[in-house]
Amino acid sequence: MKITDVRIRKIFTEGPMKAIASVTFDNQLVVHDIKVINAKDKYFIVMPSRKNPDDTYRDIVHPINADFRALLEEAVKSAYDEELLATEHAEETL
Repeated sequence: MKITDVRIRKIFTEGPMKAIASVTFDNQLVVHDIKVINAKDKYFIVMPSRKNPDDTYRDIVHPINADFRALLEEAVKSAYDEELLATEHAEETL
């Protein structure tokens, strides 16, 4: 399965959540609401989840092995970095 598109839908400047992304796989399937989190000077992704009746959360979709998780995380973080650079560049030209 190949990641064919990553879109950063929203960027946050405050708090640990830094962005929300959508990722397309094989130009066939899209997963929305993947969050980019910054905690303890480390960036990582959090998959979409729902709240259970006992107030715990359960991922709706998630990678099933560490290699694919690392690939997905790198693709989302790379798109986030590119979006930040584009935003900074746009602000500089104003």
